Parts: sequence; structure tokens; C-alpha cells
Amino acid sequence: MRAKTYPDGPSIKFPLVVLAQLFPRRFPFDPLAFNVSLARKYGDIAFFRLGPLRVYQVNHPDLVRQILVEQANKYYKPRLLKRAARRILGEGLLTSDGGQWKQQRKLIQPAFRHDRLSAYSDVMVAQALRAAEAFGDGEVREIGAEMGKLTLAVVVKSLFGEDLPPEATDLGQTLVAIADAANQRVSSPLQLPSWAPTRKNRREKRALARLDAVLRLLIRTRRASGERRDDLLSVLLAAADDDSPAGMSDRQLRDEMMTLFLAGQETTANALTWTWYLLARHPGVDTKLREELDRVLAGRLPEASDLPNLPFAEMVIREAMRLYPPAPAFAREPIEDVTLGEYRVAKGSLITISTYALHRDPRFFPDPERFDPERFGPGWEESIPRYAYLPFGGGPRVCIGNGFAMMEARLLLATIAQRCKLSLEPMAEIAPQQLVTLRPSGPVRVKVQKRVTARAAG
Repeated sequence: MRAKTYPDGPSIKFPLVVLAQLFPRRFPFDPLAFNVSLARKYGDIAFFRLGPLRVYQVNHPDLVRQILVEQANKYYKPRLLKRAARRILGEGLLTSDGGQWKQQRKLIQPAFRHDRLSAYSDVMVAQALRAAEAFGDGEVREIGAEMGKLTLAVVVKSLFGEDLPPEATDLGQTLVAIADAANQRVSSPLQLPSWAPTRKNRREKRALARLDAVLRLLIRTRRASGERRDDLLSVLLAAADDDSPAGMSDRQLRDEMMTLFLAGQETTANALTWTWYLLARHPGVDTKLREELDRVLAGRLPEASDLPNLPFAEMVIREAMRLYPPAPAFAREPIEDVTLGEYRVAKGSLITISTYALHRDPRFFPDPERFDPERFGPGWEESIPRYAYLPFGGGPRVCIGNGFAMMEARLLLATIAQRCKLSLEPMAEIAPQQLVTLRPSGPVRVKVQKRVTARAAG
């Protein structure tokens, strides 16, 4: 039977896309609502044209599995997105493909082995405790900024140990500028060339030069010392395989460290920000989390070995990432003509997977807009199709740091929730904003109420 040409889908006026990007206030467009509407109206696969580009949105786990697992070698990261990201990330894991990607993945994998993760847990808890102790009782904080500072501290300590030079004191501001630039470049179909003397380009150029200088200094200093520490940089410096016995070049190290900085810091910060937002809106869930923490930890600090005994904390994180996935969508480009379901898809088309829409499919998540951590109770993995829940992607290119990120999110949540209750302050309505990551549309202001831990109370 001959494959059909195109699935059903909307007619998109490309000039309106341009206007929406150039004048967002006058021509508002919500890509998240658009993706959900495509899934609800057109079913498992929808099609539309964006100028000369043929776009397919896949909305069923079986098709997702076909793309990410069964025929993964027939798809690469889209060229448009790679060109936008390479100026910042270079040839790191997120932007490479084929044999180069396989070699880099093999070199980096030891840094994220399960038996190494517990080595980073003390850093995570120590940084979370410092953040919680800095919160004053009755104080109002913007929790998104606080989680950004906290996850940056964790990434810095995990990557470099105590090896940050004085030149890196403004690393937080530099990283925010680069993350903003990466989000804008990858999320926007229209981009001025990087050499154009715009304010945004100048800011991006300065921030990149600053972070490049810091990363290269750290690499040179550590190579020269020959010192090996229990941090990610030491693991990457020691990385070698049969095809690359010399390990990573300084350029490779820079690109991978930049990728780990951006991917590891912003995604976890956003996931935790949404988690606090949801807990503040659902006091019953917050109470149940606190009861579990008191019962298991009795006021002491959490450790990696405690995590199996804190299932509700994990359920809360997983449900927050279902509603607000750190990466709300990702895309692939077939490098040859492929068959997707009953349709023939031409080489060079853009295939998108909206994690945000997939996580809201009522076929797999009843009452999908409701915050319900109990969805992720015992047996949840058997209750839904394997590729219906994708907070870290899937297949060979599943996020290499997913184990690190889940451990970090749970330990930070447990440490802070033991000591602080966060209540939402009156503010403008918060909505999710789709960039490369899923950010709140505005500041999330919370009032801190210090808690007495079980041990202190006793």
C-alpha cells in the first residue's frame, strides 16, 4: 500500500509568523497552546508548512519510539537549530551527530555512571542548605532567581570542585546572558547574523568571550597541575577510548563544559521553580511531602542513600516535569526519505515532538491539567506507553545527565522543604513560556516561612 502524502493540519501564513516574532505584543502567539491544539484537533500526526519548510508534529508514543529508537540512525538534529546553537555550544553533545556524537558520548558517559553520582550528592545538599539558611523568616524571594543561583552553584562545584579563579566571580550573570542568547537563537526562526552590531549580539559576544576565557583557564590550569579531583572536569580530562587514546582536546572540553553549564543549570532551575510554584498552590501535597521528609529524615540532612525511601519527593518532581517539562519540545530531521506511520516524509523535513502536548494527552494522563503526584506511584511505568513521558528525551540520545538531574532535584527539594514553606505572593498570572527551556512568563515571588525540623522540635 502506497504511503499517503501529507497528514491533515492547519494552514500557516508565513508573514504572520514573521510579524509575531518582530512584534510579539501586537501579534501574540502561544506555541504551547498551538502544539496542544494540533494534537487535539489532528490526532497522532499533524502537518503544516512554514514557508518552504515541511513540518510534522508527532503526537503518539509509538511514533516517538519509531523516531527516537527504532530508526534513530535515520534522523539528525535539525540543521537550522544546530547552526543557531553552535555559535554558543560549539560541537558538544547537543549539536553533534553521527560518529562524532557516538565518540563524544562514549568519552563523557563515565562521568555520569550510577556509581559516580553519589560523589556529587554532598555538594548538592551543602549548596541547598546554604540557600535555605540564607532565607529569612517572612522574607519575600523571587524563587526563579534563587533556583538559578542554587543550580549554578551546584554545577560549578560539581564541574570544578573548589577550582574557580577570581576571574569567575561574575559567572552567574555571564551564564544568564548566554542562556538568554541561546534561547533566543534556537527558538526564533528569524535571526540577524551574529556580526550585526545589535545590542543583543554585543551582549552575547561579551558574555561568550568571558565564559570562554574562564573555561579555558580552568582547563589549562588543571592540565598543567596534573591533579585529579572527584569532579566532572577531572573525569572529562581522564576520558579516553580505543579510538581516541589522547582523550579530549581543549576545544572538545570547552564545548562539553559549555553544554553541561547551560543544559545542567537552566533546566534544573526551571524544574524546581515550577515545583515550588505547584507546591505553593497545593498545600495538601506540600504537607504530604513534609510528612515524608520528617518521617524518613527526622531532621537530619538527606543523603543519596535516602532517595529510595523518599518516593513522594520523586513523585512530586516527576509530576511537576510532566506539567512543565524542562525541554517543552524537540525536533529531528530525516537524513533520508522515511515512512512515519502511513505517511512518506521527505529528507530535510522538520519533525517536532511537543513534550508539553504529549504530557497533556488525556489518553495517557487523565485530567491532564491537574497536579497529581500520585500518578507516579508504584507501577506508573507500566501504566502508560514507554514514550508518553519524556522529560529527558529518549532513545540513544536521552539526556546523558538525567540521573544527575533527578538526584539533584530531589536532594535540593528535600533539603529546602525540610526548612522552609514557600507561599505565593500576589502577582500577575504566571504562564509557561516556551523557549528552548520552559520558563515562567514572569517572576515567581514567594514568602518564606521557616520550618522547625523534627529533630529540632524534639
